Amino acid sequence: MNATAAEARTEAAIWERTIKPEEADLAPDSARFFLRLKQSTTDEALLAELSAKARRGELTAAESRELDRYLEMGWFLETVRSKARCSLRYLS
Repeated sequence: MNATAAEARTEAAIWERTIKPEEADLAPDSARFFLRLKQSTTDEALLAELSAKARRGELTAAESRELDRYLEMGWFLETVRSKARCSLRYLS
């Protein structure tokens, strides 16, 4: 499998094709809901702690996987928020 085919099968690529952030097709209430979503303060603190440990090169393998999950969730939220902003801009 070439690099392009492998890249097309990542979870991020699959979500991108599913969500289609460039399409302005969310209902206004749905778009506003997605824009209000945010991590809990507990998760924000843990993400900051894991990120600091990563910068210092002190993450365990388990912490590295946990940080990856937080980063993937952040990417997912930003992708959905992008679609929400696009949808609300289209209505203006």
